[in-house]
Amino acid sequence: MIGEIIAIGDELTSGRIMNTTSGYAARKLFDAGHTIHAMSTIGDSPELIGEALIQAIGRVDFIVVTGGLGSTDDDITNEAVSQALNRPTMPDLAILAWIREHLSSHHVTPNNPLEKLAWLPGGAESFDPQSRVAGYQLIHDDTPIFFLPGVPEEMKNLMTRIVLPKLMAWQEGSVLQTSHRIYKVFGLAESEINRRIKELDLPSDIKIGYYPVYPDVHVSVMIRTTRGKVSKEQFDGACRGLEKILGDAVYGLDGEELESIVGAMLLQAGLHLGVAESCTGGLLAHRITRVPGSSRYFLGGAVAYANELKVDLLGVESESLDRYGAVSRETAEAMAVGARQQFDAELGLSITGIAGPDGGTDEKPVGTVFIGISSEESLEVNKLSLSGDRIRVQTTAAQAGLNMLRLFLRNNRST
Repeated sequence: MIGEIIAIGDELTSGRIMNTTSGYAARKLFDAGHTIHAMSTIGDSPELIGEALIQAIGRVDFIVVTGGLGSTDDDITNEAVSQALNRPTMPDLAILAWIREHLSSHHVTPNNPLEKLAWLPGGAESFDPQSRVAGYQLIHDDTPIFFLPGVPEEMKNLMTRIVLPKLMAWQEGSVLQTSHRIYKVFGLAESEINRRIKELDLPSDIKIGYYPVYPDVHVSVMIRTTRGKVSKEQFDGACRGLEKILGDAVYGLDGEELESIVGAMLLQAGLHLGVAESCTGGLLAHRITRVPGSSRYFLGGAVAYANELKVDLLGVESESLDRYGAVSRETAEAMAVGARQQFDAELGLSITGIAGPDGGTDEKPVGTVFIGISSEESLEVNKLSLSGDRIRVQTTAAQAGLNMLRLFLRNNRST
């Protein structure tokens, strides 16, 4: 089924509160096999609320409305719906009885503003009369409309407990079956990924999405049909094609993170890691240690900004620094070896570079980065020419370091 989500509240349109409820609803509805046609955020204006609701009724199968169901003066959803759909408000007797019983038990006088919660548009069916903000369903022109509170926890509870089951029963057989996968790609531009995928000539049912999540590109592969086995075969074939043409650039799927992938590879190989950083200022070690259990394979790191510390902590020769500079292939090699030896690890990983905005030269402009990996058997160094501001250079350098380690571990499984 095709749906629309409308969130109501001045607190949302002013930016005082982030609209998290719409995102939650969209994700749950998508996972349940529905398609969201549009999402809108409306301030506390009866005219705008009514206009948005009438437009939605004419173009979708169902509507989810959040917010504006409370007892204060700015909670105007019920009045706006009543006016727009010509459904005069009427008291829900079960809600009204519960409110009055609640007020009586707390020795509060009748005609309290809380009684506003019981007045719903004509034809409304309350979800849970025993709840202070119950939410309700209204069917108008054969379109089910679900009105939910704007408080995130209350909304989430009603969405999963009541709305999704009701939609499932509303139009049996119309729910789409979804196969979805996200490929996390590093080191290929979005345009190049797009060019390669175009060459696959995938079936029209396969939907490809490109989402830059710096410094990666996430590639979404999805098929949504009611054709079960046929769609699954198409999906599996599309995924095999993508994996082949993107190759090593794919480092993970769905919710996987590069530091977790590298950590699992180190653990499986029984290897330990030490790192030496200059321009990334500890970002590499931070990424590695975000993973629970990283102490089983990560021994430690050194942030050696000053040349004196590169010499004293990592054993970089001062003559080499004078000759080649702190940002050089030779220094990256020595830092990687030093990290491995100083931390008594099987592997050493180093990063040195110019993050900017100052410090660049014609020979070594800002964004020049060297990454080194040292093992007892081998020593590798990659040179990168990165672009962007200081944060982007540091972020990309750390990601490139982890990715280089991933490829090293994959290619040297017996190390």
